[in-house]
Amino acid sequence: MSVIRHGRGYVYSIQYHIAWCVKHRHKILQGEIETKLKEILQEIAKEQGIEILAMETNIDHVHLLVDCSPQHYIPDLIKALKGVSAKRLFQTFPELKSKLWGGHLWNPSYFVATVSENTEEQIRKYIDSQKEKV
Repeated sequence: MSVIRHGRGYVYSIQYHIAWCVKHRHKILQGEIETKLKEILQEIAKEQGIEILAMETNIDHVHLLVDCSPQHYIPDLIKALKGVSAKRLFQTFPELKSKLWGGHLWNPSYFVATVSENTEEQIRKYIDSQKEKV
């Protein structure tokens, strides 16, 4: 259930469903790479001051449910999640660059939708079901 948070002079509850794909839908998000990616995304979330409420990957894409404040500008947040995760994954798994055309990990596009109290549980179930779709 979403939490009502308090800022200086405002009250808010903001959640986003975010998803993005591996460049050319290469099927690389499994095993150690998947585990490390999830750790990295949690680190980035902490650095950015957001909370990941739900996270799952399929072999070629990522789904997140995040809670953030009104100060977070979503394009910058996604840039941090995708850009920093790619950099850190390439540092940990340098062989990934040779598997990907042009050395880019993520497709430049992404999906984002706001989540309300009425849809949060549906989004959580959808994200959790991503592993079942392999």
